[in-house]
Amino acid sequence: MTVATEWVAVDWGTSNLRAWGIAADGAVSFAKASPEGMGRLSPDQFAGVLDSLVASELPENGRPVDALICGMAGARQGWIEAPYIEAPADLGGLAYSAVHPPQGESRLAARILPGVCQKRSGAEDVMRGEETQLLGLSALMPGFSGVAILPGTHSKWAWLGGRRIERFATAMTGELYELLKTHSVLRLSLAGEIDQAERSAGTSAGLAMGIEWPERLASLLFKVRAGALLSGRSPGWSAGFLSGLLIGAEIGGQRDWIAAGQQEIPLIGGAGLAAIYAEGLALLGATGRTVDATSATLAGLKLARSLA
Repeated sequence: MTVATEWVAVDWGTSNLRAWGIAADGAVSFAKASPEGMGRLSPDQFAGVLDSLVASELPENGRPVDALICGMAGARQGWIEAPYIEAPADLGGLAYSAVHPPQGESRLAARILPGVCQKRSGAEDVMRGEETQLLGLSALMPGFSGVAILPGTHSKWAWLGGRRIERFATAMTGELYELLKTHSVLRLSLAGEIDQAERSAGTSAGLAMGIEWPERLASLLFKVRAGALLSGRSPGWSAGFLSGLLIGAEIGGQRDWIAAGQQEIPLIGGAGLAAIYAEGLALLGATGRTVDATSATLAGLKLARSLA
């Protein structure tokens, strides 16, 4: 029997678009994905792209179907800007600050959730999309309080008390890795076949060094090149060492955020990257718990809509 779609949950990133039909009981009635991320679109293209993606799954007649959207569709360069709410903030109220983008003739009634900003002098920061995952965390781990980490291109560290985000910080770890791998002299040490066992060993070595000496990162980075030249480090080991060193420096630099007595630190993201963060956290005596990013996003969109 076909499950009827009551509304559509949308995660619109810079590179990709994902949409899920949600039934009245919360079940997923369909899932769609597209490479038409925010970075490829002009504002007047968003409505048509979303309609085309989900049109075949919607009833032909009747009222427009509600679509709740998180992510970069609400960025200044996206569909329409959804102004940030300022931390500290109750994430349970995200939908109250949602904006309605121009749609013309559409089978959807779209709303875009806001991001979260931090305006305190010296601690200015922004997030867009991660706030929905953090709200979802409150549903997946009821009663959670403490620091949560969202590894990625721009990693986020967020201090939560239930649905309330108290403060957060961004680390450009993933982007730094890509820039150094592609555009710096270190690229010469990463060119060649990557052996996964050697990469894993390099990652562990980099994690340990970065966590112990985060303040020396600028100097430690050159060890990627020197190790290849003088110690015969392989491309796999060098790639792992670079990744581990950057992640280790991130963790070491944020160690004061890890609360004494916090049993688990949620790691919202992909399993592979979360495992590296968990390995690093273990060096500080902390335990990481992987939380699937898609599950957190869907839980957050469902909760935001239910609380509005």
